Amino acid sequence: MASNRSVLRRKSVEETLAAVDDPERSLTRTLTAWDLAVLGVAVAVGAGIFSVGATAAANYAGPSVIVSFLIASVVCGLAIMCYAEFASTLPVAGSAYTFSYATMGELAAWIIGWDLILEMLLAAAVIAKFWGVYLADAFGLFGIGIPTTLHLGPVDMEWGPVLITAIFTTLLVIGTRLSARVNSVFTIIKIAITLFVVVAGFFYIDKANYTPFVPPSQPAAGATALDQPLFAFLSGMQPSTYGVVGILSGAALVFFAFIGFDVVATTAEETKDPQRTVPRGILGGLAIVTVLYILVTVVVTGMVSYQDLAASGSPSLTTAFVLVGADWAGKIISVGILVGLTSVLLVLLLGLTRVVFAMSRDGLLPRSVSKTHHRFHTPARLQIGVGIVVALIAGFSRVELLEEMINIGTLSAFVLVSFGVPILRRTRPDLARGFRVPWSPVLPIVAGLACLWLMLNLTTLTWIRFAVWLAVGMVVYGTYSYRHSQLAVRAATQTESAEPGV
Repeated sequence: MASNRSVLRRKSVEETLAAVDDPERSLTRTLTAWDLAVLGVAVAVGAGIFSVGATAAANYAGPSVIVSFLIASVVCGLAIMCYAEFASTLPVAGSAYTFSYATMGELAAWIIGWDLILEMLLAAAVIAKFWGVYLADAFGLFGIGIPTTLHLGPVDMEWGPVLITAIFTTLLVIGTRLSARVNSVFTIIKIAITLFVVVAGFFYIDKANYTPFVPPSQPAAGATALDQPLFAFLSGMQPSTYGVVGILSGAALVFFAFIGFDVVATTAEETKDPQRTVPRGILGGLAIVTVLYILVTVVVTGMVSYQDLAASGSPSLTTAFVLVGADWAGKIISVGILVGLTSVLLVLLLGLTRVVFAMSRDGLLPRSVSKTHHRFHTPARLQIGVGIVVALIAGFSRVELLEEMINIGTLSAFVLVSFGVPILRRTRPDLARGFRVPWSPVLPIVAGLACLWLMLNLTTLTWIRFAVWLAVGMVVYGTYSYRHSQLAVRAATQTESAEPGV
């Protein structure tokens, strides 16, 4: 095992499990398998179900975006099985960060924790931002004349994102169980709306729109080297769209639809009987989401030609209904999007806080913010701080320009978790596992390589931004986290105790 002065020092499984017993930093186990499945569906079925499939079809893959979704769901399913094994073995807050700390060491854990913060912070801010945008759209559709932007001197603030973030921050401070119940109601409503829209859309399907199923590859108009997938850039390919490259690029884009399931794993410490509950909740939620997304994609690509979607400028399920003359669907979809985004934001705020909570409890971030409320048993101070940051970013910035950063943060976490499964199998075969990934180590390694392949199909510009984020993270680790880590503090204390005369 690496020295406790090394960046490769690992937190033992026993130390990881013992951390939940800290009375000042403990969470209450209240969630069931149903709650976890709903959390997964809630965060995955948001505005994306009404827009991301249409966008990928219009700009990347045409009708073959159905294949893109299948690729993304299979890759996600492989990685999620790895999450399920880890979460049933180490039912502690922190998700991929916690798993990596026990298998690959502190530096890898820091990098993945830093990536998860990027993923969930941007995702929460983007979702809150879109909630404000769709609130304004809904006001317009229903003839409500309430302005959604406040003019505060030289700056403008969108009050919608701030309001919805404040509401859910308050709910999460009061309790995770209460938040899960509210979330269940929103999730059931949006699934019902989604199924209604899908059934209505089937009556407008024209089989001719599925031809050609894989549109021929063509040069991407106006695209630069930074806008094409990193793999294409490194291999010297010219920027293109559609064809096989389009299917793969579409898969990398629609992976955004599946990002919620690593968030579910962060709640393992608040789950009843986690060895059984976590795997069932995560895998059950993934199955429901995959079916819903494929149904919506089949409808949107069958209703109108992918070329008409591309020509619309902002393709979505609403666009498809408008193009076939069914304008009535706009109001229903706008309500579905608002309800969908509402539950997504709640889960992302929960997940972000739990990752920072775990890193803070380990000393990699200031330990003072990981203290839980004596009455609610939630990290109230941290939850409020996270809510304020998300509200400020969403209310005052154009954070939606960084959407792809969410995908690269998620995929990097998936890569390390997948590779971590065979490592923990080899180093600690004695641990009780509520779920085991079949055909290990082959399947986990395939999962990790598949996630890495999808990362390579994200744009070069996204990779450059990701590299900058990692560089900032390394500075924070080197100047603060390395010295304040609980493993480092413990090693220093042991050294002082061992010195003569101490």
